[in-house]
Amino acid sequence: MGELFDKLEPLSTGQKEIKDALRNKNYEIVGLFGPTGTGKSLFSVIYGIDAVLSGEYKRFIISRPVVDVVTGKELTAVDLGEMYYKIAISYLRDILEGFIEWDKVEELIKTGKIVFADTHYLRGRTFDDSIIFLDDAQSIPPESSIEIMMRIGRNSRFIIAGDPVFQKPPGMERDGATVVREVLLGEENAKVVDLGLKDIVRPGAKRGIRLLIETRMRSRKLNDVERNVLDSARVHAPDADIITVVEFIDEKKTFNIQSENVPDAIIIVKEGYLGRLIGRGGERIEAIEADTGLRLRGVELTLDFKPLVRAIHPVSWIHRHIVDIDFAGPELAIKVYSDAFGAFVGQKGFHVKFLDAVMRKLMGVGVRAIEVEEERPRRRRG
Repeated sequence: MGELFDKLEPLSTGQKEIKDALRNKNYEIVGLFGPTGTGKSLFSVIYGIDAVLSGEYKRFIISRPVVDVVTGKELTAVDLGEMYYKIAISYLRDILEGFIEWDKVEELIKTGKIVFADTHYLRGRTFDDSIIFLDDAQSIPPESSIEIMMRIGRNSRFIIAGDPVFQKPPGMERDGATVVREVLLGEENAKVVDLGLKDIVRPGAKRGIRLLIETRMRSRKLNDVERNVLDSARVHAPDADIITVVEFIDEKKTFNIQSENVPDAIIIVKEGYLGRLIGRGGERIEAIEADTGLRLRGVELTLDFKPLVRAIHPVSWIHRHIVDIDFAGPELAIKVYSDAFGAFVGQKGFHVKFLDAVMRKLMGVGVRAIEVEEERPRRRRG
């Protein structure tokens, strides 16, 4: 590769994996999936531009849907006319700010070495000697992503990036990024890089994601049981900033969860408000429990999901054996030390299935358990 890509320094483990995957020519297709601010677009665009500057490839094809954030409608080049290409150029300029002089990029555009391709009008085209980059794959149907893959010609590579959790269209269960990621996981000569919250390097992105999660939780439609808990909490803890309530009584029955550690519902509050919900000595939450006849637990909303898992999981001590919790693709991946993995998963997988059901109800994401076999550092005896 050329000097531009070589100088791009990874700032997280996930970004290092991106760079290694793009360097490896054995991967004809590279899929980058994760939240905004993790560098998916930056690394892909720098790689593509460097590839044409160095003469390794003749063209860098950029395809990215333009979506009206108000209506959710995807707009085409026909809908927008010249504005479509102005939007595409602005997107590219924002990414490249501070990395390369813009006049060099303009020259590549003028000479046809950088091409913007509308996702709707690719049928019948073939891209030889090209890097093809599809960004924001969550915003288009999976079939459109596959259609673009079919355009890959001789001596070409395909890079696809998307966010299957935070930026996918509301209410869409099987978005383009989720489905294509699943396809690529089993595809020969393809590499999937999953990026999580720990890979976010853009200033403000983590706060934005926390606020997005909070907004989604606040807009959840509550059932009668949840509404009853919320109404009672507002009476007994009026100064607690309650985000949502989620009950899982039926889920406990379905997965035969009988542990005394598991409440009937949890109350999610904004960070810093847990004490106001519980009350001094626990009198407030005890009053809510007496009022509703349910066992309840309060949890603060942060991007550290261990307290949330601890509040739900049937095994009270399991949190001490959790290595890490982060998003991987469309799921929350929970890494657990091998000596406690069986307890985490539970007999017939009921513990993790129960956790999965609750998290889908609360956040719209599933749970995947990953066994970690590394030995933990032993404590020194004093």
